[in-house]
Amino acid sequence: MDYVRLGSTGLKVSRICLGMMSYSSKPWREWTLDYDAAEPIVRRAVDLGVTFFDTADMYSVGGSEEVTGKLLGAYFARRDDYVLATKVYNPMGDGPNDRGLSRKHIMASIDDSLRRLGTDHVDLYQIHRWDYDTPIEETMSALHDVVKAGKARYIGASSMWAWQFAKAQEVARANGWTPFVAMQNHYNLMYREEEREMLPLCLDEGVGVIPWSPLARGLLARGRGTGTTRSGSDQYVRELYAASAASDDKVVDAVTAVASARGIPNAQVALAWLLRQPAVTAPIVGATKLPHIEDAVAAAAVELTDDEAASLEAPYVPHAVSGHE
Repeated sequence: MDYVRLGSTGLKVSRICLGMMSYSSKPWREWTLDYDAAEPIVRRAVDLGVTFFDTADMYSVGGSEEVTGKLLGAYFARRDDYVLATKVYNPMGDGPNDRGLSRKHIMASIDDSLRRLGTDHVDLYQIHRWDYDTPIEETMSALHDVVKAGKARYIGASSMWAWQFAKAQEVARANGWTPFVAMQNHYNLMYREEEREMLPLCLDEGVGVIPWSPLARGLLARGRGTGTTRSGSDQYVRELYAASAASDDKVVDAVTAVASARGIPNAQVALAWLLRQPAVTAPIVGATKLPHIEDAVAAAAVELTDDEAASLEAPYVPHAVSGHE
């Protein structure tokens, strides 16, 4: 496993980040795994050198953070041996202040997340989306105070328009507050609209990119014809990829062609392409079976040729922007 800096920070993270959304201490979705089912997968990830883990308060409404804290506590002797990321924004209750990026919600949420995770700090605290109801000045000031209080080492953001990210960064700089060091956005071979503005902005700003859905909810790994429990029940699969199915299937065909020629799984090819993009630090990979994490780690050692990369990129057609809401 290679370890690289997160953007221009001194923080070193594994080249693969394990997404913890699929693991929960309580029922949430048909495809989520409890502690016992998740344990061998996370243990294998740790054995393979993964040290970067991402979750969010809204995953299983806190259940993912609970099981994440227990799993990581079982495999790492020291808290400093792994990098832990979580997120804030989405509803965690029915009250009007149980959501969003107000100072009130951020301050309450970081304490709740730390309690569930069983730690006194997270390494990366991220806003899950842009909050149109809260001034960005209030959000950035509150996040700065979270860092100054020692509850987070760094802060990051997730899918939004590039102008919004640039505005947040400028607000932070102008006031001497902590800026974002990471962008967790929707980016894969099926969805490359982030290459227009967000990725160049992150490269220019020295911001690390940690894409979510790097395998397009599994479609790049298996194609559209092979169903899974998650693909059959995950509404987000349809929202993100149903409208562009005709062109996206050609991308899958290109991945399959390269994978077949190399004798490796599609997932390794798709992730290897993502890892060769200059802005990308570490894709966030979900794993509900052992081969999922093994393929992800193996992908870090796959070096695609320029011709192979070109063949993978050729079928892409412009998409409507998705993932920001």
